[in-house]
Amino acid sequence: MTLRSPFTNPSANERRAILDESRSIAIVGASANPSRASNFVATYLMSSSADYDVWLVNPRETEILGQSVYPSLDDLPGAPDIVDVFRKADDCPAIAEDAVRVGAKTLWIQLGLWSEEAAEIALAAGLNVVMDSCTKIEHARFHGGLGLAGFNTGVISSKRRGRKS
Repeated sequence: MTLRSPFTNPSANERRAILDESRSIAIVGASANPSRASNFVATYLMSSSADYDVWLVNPRETEILGQSVYPSLDDLPGAPDIVDVFRKADDCPAIAEDAVRVGAKTLWIQLGLWSEEAAEIALAAGLNVVMDSCTKIEHARFHGGLGLAGFNTGVISSKRRGRKS
């Protein structure tokens, strides 16, 4: 297992506050392919389960999920509260610079991604940074879709664990 540098993610309460205080999310690397995580997350964040203005960013797309797509963060109609990154780790520092330039409040790098350089850029400019974490999972976790220990299985039983009937 690779050890990570001194950066640590905000606590669960801090991540919840970031999500609760945010009104707009720009998804960088949004995909029209429904089997891609960015598409699934965008679908969830645009649903009634979450109350965000969601801006999709991808220079190779013009429409995803019936919504216009912006070629870059610079083309958004305003400054996003969260820049949610679905790009490879090597792309994250440049995206962090873009997020700083457009006035974002948080750089959120999705599950499986970690970039110390991107974190340093964003933190130096006063942004919140979350890495290796999913906005959809965290939102669902804090708003009833997931239990604190993980996924809500939906199993309802009157049996106590460990007791034989």
